[in-house]
Amino acid sequence: MCGYIEGTTKMEAIKQIIQKGAALITGRRTKEVTKEIIVNAEALENRVAVLENGQLEEFTIERTTEKRIVASIFKGKIKNLEPGLKAAFVDIGFEKNAFLHYWDIIPESLSERVDLVETPGQQKPQKKISQNDIPKLYPPGTEIIVQVVKGPIGTKGPRITSNISIPGRYLVLMPTNPQRGISRKIENEKERQRLKQIVRELKLPEGMGVIVRTVGENQKKRYFIRDLEILLRTWQQVEEKIKTQPAPSCVFQEPDLIERTVRDFLTEEVDRIIVDNEQAYNRIRDLIGQISRWSRGKVKLYDEATPIFARFNVEKQIENAFRRQVWLKSGGYICIDETEALVAIDVNTGRHKSQKDLDTTILQTNLEAAEEICRQLRLRNIGGLIVIDFIDMRNRGDQHKVTQKMRDGVKRDKAKTRILPISQLGLMEMTRQRHSESMTSAVYEDCPYCKGKGLVKSSLSMSVEIQRKISETLRKLKQEGRTEPPQLRIYVHPEVLNRLRTEDEALLIELEQKLHGKLSFRADPAFHFEQFKITDALTGKELA
Repeated sequence: MCGYIEGTTKMEAIKQIIQKGAALITGRRTKEVTKEIIVNAEALENRVAVLENGQLEEFTIERTTEKRIVASIFKGKIKNLEPGLKAAFVDIGFEKNAFLHYWDIIPESLSERVDLVETPGQQKPQKKISQNDIPKLYPPGTEIIVQVVKGPIGTKGPRITSNISIPGRYLVLMPTNPQRGISRKIENEKERQRLKQIVRELKLPEGMGVIVRTVGENQKKRYFIRDLEILLRTWQQVEEKIKTQPAPSCVFQEPDLIERTVRDFLTEEVDRIIVDNEQAYNRIRDLIGQISRWSRGKVKLYDEATPIFARFNVEKQIENAFRRQVWLKSGGYICIDETEALVAIDVNTGRHKSQKDLDTTILQTNLEAAEEICRQLRLRNIGGLIVIDFIDMRNRGDQHKVTQKMRDGVKRDKAKTRILPISQLGLMEMTRQRHSESMTSAVYEDCPYCKGKGLVKSSLSMSVEIQRKISETLRKLKQEGRTEPPQLRIYVHPEVLNRLRTEDEALLIELEQKLHGKLSFRADPAFHFEQFKITDALTGKELA
C-alpha cells in the first residue's frame, strides 16, 4: 500500500512520494507554504498583496497621481538652523521645509545595524565631527544633498538625512559611506563568511560602501556584481543631476510600486506573481529578466471577469484590516485605536472563556494576539509609539513567552522595531519606524459629520441643549421689551424632533407656559444631528 493522501489521483500520490523521498535524501523539508504576489494595476492606483497560503501578509497601495517622496534624493538648501532643536530646516521644494537633525548630518556608523566587513586597504573613516561643528560647516544658504526618510505627516514636513543609500536587488549602495557590511538577519555563519568574502572582492569607487540585503543569502557572486553595476550607473546619473540642477530639486526618485515589488518582495519562496494588467505584466517580466530569466515563468497574466482582488479573497481581507476589531481564531479579539500621540491595542478573550484552565486560555489568547498584532502593524503600516494591553498574566514565564512571540513576529518586518518587556501594569510598549502615514490615514479622511471624533451627541443631549437655548432666547426677547408673546420656529434633525415630540413634549409645553412663548418645530433632513436653528416664526429672522 503506497499510503497516499485520500482524494488525490494516482499520479499526484506518486509525486508526493517522490517529494518526500527527495526530502529524506537531501535532508531538506518540502515546502509547506504557498506564497503568491497579487498585483492590481489601474489608472489611478496600484495595489500589491502578498499572500501566504491565501492569507494576506503584506499590502501596499500607491496612487499614481501622488509624488513618491520617501527614499527620494534632493538637492536642497539650508534655510535656517535651530540650535535649541539641534536641527536644520532645508528647502527641498515642498510647501514645508524638511527637518534635518544634526545627528543625520554626521556620517552614520553601521555597526549597530549590520555586521561590518573589513577589507584590505580600507579607507580610514573620516574625522569625526560633532554637533557643535554643524553651524560652522552648514550655515544658512549652504546647498546639501539629502534623502527623505519620513514623508510629511499631518502638519509636519518631511524628515531627511544626508546619509544617502540606494537599495538594489541584493545590495544597498552607500555613495558617501565607505563601510561594507552584511545584514544581521542572515544568521547562518557559513553563509555569512561566504558573503563577507564576496563583499571584500567587490570593486567600489573610493568613499563608497555596500550592505548585503537579506535576500542576498545563498546568491551567486555574479548577481552581486551585476547589481552593483546597476547601482553605480544609477548614482552616476544622480551625480550628473546634482552638478546641473539648481537647488531645490529632486535628483533621484524612488521607483514606483511595480518596480519596488520586484526589488523587495520577489524571492525564491514566491511561487507566482499574478498581474491583471498587460502593461504591468510585461514590465514585471522585463524587470525579473534582469535578475533571473528562469523566474519570468512565475509571472502570470490574469484576464478573468472577476476582479483579481475579489478572485483571491484579498478585497475582503483588506476590508477587515481597516476594522477596529479583529477576531482571533480562538474566539478572542483585538481592538486597534490610532490616535495622534500613540496607537493603543487591547486584547480580549471574547468568546474564548474556558474556565478549565484559565491561565492556559489567557496565554493561548495572548500568543495568538501577538502574532496577529505583528501582522496588523505591517498591513496597516502603523508606526510610532504602540501600547499593547495584553490580558493579565500572573506567571512571569508566560509574559516572557508573549514578549518572545512579538519579537519573533517582527523579524520579517522591514521597518525597524523596538519591543520592551511587559510592565508591572501588564502593558507592552513598542515602537515601529514610521516612513509614511498609516494605511488608514492614506485611504480615509476624517468624517465631515463627526469631524473625526467617531461620536455625536445623543438625542437627549440635543434636547437639553435646544430647550436651554429656547429658554435663553425667550428671556432675551422679553428683556428687549416685546409686548406680545414671541413665536419661535425651531429647525432640527428628524431624530431630534422625534425625541422632542415624544419623551420631552410635556417639558416643552411647560416651557411655553412659563416663559409665555409659542413654539413650533420643523424637521430638516439636511441638518447635522447636532445642528439646530431658532427663527422668528413671523419674520423668519434667525435668532439662534
